[in-house]
Formats: sequence, structure tokens, C-alpha cells
Amino acid sequence: MKFNCIVNEGIEFEFDDKETQSWDITPMGDQQFHVLNGHQAAKAKVLEADFDAKSITVEVNGNQYQVQIKDAYDQLVKKLGLSVTASSKMKDLKAPMPGLVLDVVVEVGQQINKGDSLLILEAMKMENVIKSAGEGIVKSILVGKGESVDKGEVLLEME
Repeated sequence: MKFNCIVNEGIEFEFDDKETQSWDITPMGDQQFHVLNGHQAAKAKVLEADFDAKSITVEVNGNQYQVQIKDAYDQLVKKLGLSVTASSKMKDLKAPMPGLVLDVVVEVGQQINKGDSLLILEAMKMENVIKSAGEGIVKSILVGKGESVDKGEVLLEME
């Protein structure tokens, strides 16, 4: 599958996932990896991953990169001149994966906008900042710091 990537909102390149199959990627703990591609080695650390927005922030050999990834569907929508717009009204927030709630960064009654951080969820030893996919007001918070959650569990109710 081919992906289009935009790095730091300026550099654009395309790659095929088959290219990465030859890479030797070794986990080094706490979201850090040693990557060997041919004769080139790099130390990489995942700083933030937003799977809904298809973006990731990584540090490679001390340099920080914000990468926006567009898959075949995103590229087709752009080619057809369409735009994908979701409802701007946020519905209840459900856990995208099982994990441990490290922090809840919103309060009941708080107005949130698209992209606002809502909570931090640890899953597979990675901290994931869960952000708002739309606008709304926090009606109730159903989880607290230190609680384990299952995939699909309602974390926040919105109004």
C-alpha cells in the first residue's frame, strides 16, 4: 500500500509499506527504537501519536518531526476533489484501545474544540494523548486517573 507523508507541514514524500519490511526495528523500551535500514542506523522515539488524525510526532537522532500520513483512501478523496467532513459536534468519547488512564485533562462543563486534549491513555507502554474529534461540552467523566479501561468503553459523555 502506498502512503503519502507530509513532514513538518512542508516536506512531502510517498512510500510503499513494502519498503519498510526490510528495516530492522528493535524496541529499546519506553517508546524508543533502534532502526537499521541498509547501512543507516537511527534512534527513534515516538513522542505523540494521534491515530484519528493520522499523525505522529517522532524524534529521530535528536531531531523532532511531525508526520501527517495519508493512506489510499485519503489520497482518493483529495484526487476526486472531495473533502471528508465529520460532524463538528462531538459525541461520547470511547476508549480506542484497552489501557490505563494516566490523566484526565478536562473537567465537567468544559467547552472543548476539535483537537483539544481530553485524556492520556497508556497502552502497550505508550502514552497516547486522546484528542477531541469535534466540539462539545463535557457532560460527565466516567473514568479517573489510574483506572483500567477496555476498548469501546465510554470515557466521557458529551452534550
